[in-house]
Amino acid sequence: MAKKSVLGRGVGALLPTDLEESEEEKFFLCDIDKIKPNPNQPRSYFDEDKLNSLAESIRERGVIQPLLVSRARGNRYDLIAGERRLRAARIAGVDEVPVVVMEQGSDNESLELALIENIQRQDLNPIEEATAYARLIHEFNLTQEEVAAKVGRKRSTITNVLRLLKLPRPLQDDVVAGRISEGHARVLLRLQDDQERLWEIRDRIVNEDISVREAERLCRKKKTTKPVRGEQTKKSATDELPKAYCKALTNQITNHLNTKVRIVQNGSRGKLEIEYYSSDDLDRLVSLLSG
Repeated sequence: MAKKSVLGRGVGALLPTDLEESEEEKFFLCDIDKIKPNPNQPRSYFDEDKLNSLAESIRERGVIQPLLVSRARGNRYDLIAGERRLRAARIAGVDEVPVVVMEQGSDNESLELALIENIQRQDLNPIEEATAYARLIHEFNLTQEEVAAKVGRKRSTITNVLRLLKLPRPLQDDVVAGRISEGHARVLLRLQDDQERLWEIRDRIVNEDISVREAERLCRKKKTTKPVRGEQTKKSATDELPKAYCKALTNQITNHLNTKVRIVQNGSRGKLEIEYYSSDDLDRLVSLLSG
């Protein structure tokens, strides 16, 4: 098996500097089927187009940046960092990839290295970054100050990113998929106590492509009630449930299902509308509703 002696600059920043005589053992071409993905990988969303683009680059030039792995049983390896390159290499049909073997560490060290590498490369979307910070804090008993020191960020930055996890799950999915920006998400955080208004502005962000500044203006603007049209509307309104009661019901169901809900009244009758944003989201809602 061919061996090399030059480490990638980004990976080198995460490795000890005293490789010396053991360098040959730590850096080599590894059978791709012997590498197991990292269960602590902070990234949860992989853009298919970008993966295919990277796979095409790998077909032409190979995997330039080595993967970080640790030794596992049966002459196999656990991936610490580089899952995007590993996935793209599989798509490209590559049999071997360059790896750097690190000493077996704890889950804490594996997650920490994976997080640092992804943040340095700016590969994580804001929700993935927030989730990774939350895991470091809750699973490994780190403070926000300790997390900030490990990833080279200000404590205030960690705090602000973590606040994104307070958004309803469908809105988090919007951020992950790029339907709304991190700036838009921060604006919508101000409307957590007014779910109807929150989803109204969210829909305008997605459908009308309004700016963050415009979204802020809409958040500050007082909501106006729609005028009543015609005698028939006035007559049917007397049979409808009070708006305050409907709003309370809507908020209750929205908070339980973590998705946009609307009650549409027509006199004493009406319908309950529940939105879903993907097939997985629909399955989640069906599970919740069916118990």
